[in-house]
Amino acid sequence: MDLSLATWLVIAVAVAFANLPFLNESVLGFIPLKPAQGRAHTKFFVVRLLELFVLYFLVGALAYLLESRIGNTFPQTWEFYAISGCMFVVLAFPGFVFKYLRKRRH
Repeated sequence: MDLSLATWLVIAVAVAFANLPFLNESVLGFIPLKPAQGRAHTKFFVVRLLELFVLYFLVGALAYLLESRIGNTFPQTWEFYAISGCMFVVLAFPGFVFKYLRKRRH
């Protein structure tokens, strides 16, 4: 796999995983939750944030794996994780808007 394909693969997976917590009611996309009585959403917002945190590290693990297969891996400092974490949250914005800010017609 060449560098360009690996880069686009990581970006595509990051976009999909960043929006996954907001686009379904299952935890990590495959663990179903029991519907709560009288609630419109079965997942609490805190659960969605924790799920986003776990998925961020899964995307990071995929990126590290692809980087190690292409060549030498580079050591990362806290600045890298701060910036990539903020970028992951920005990538999650469309799912957040779809779930919480979109006007619903009854």
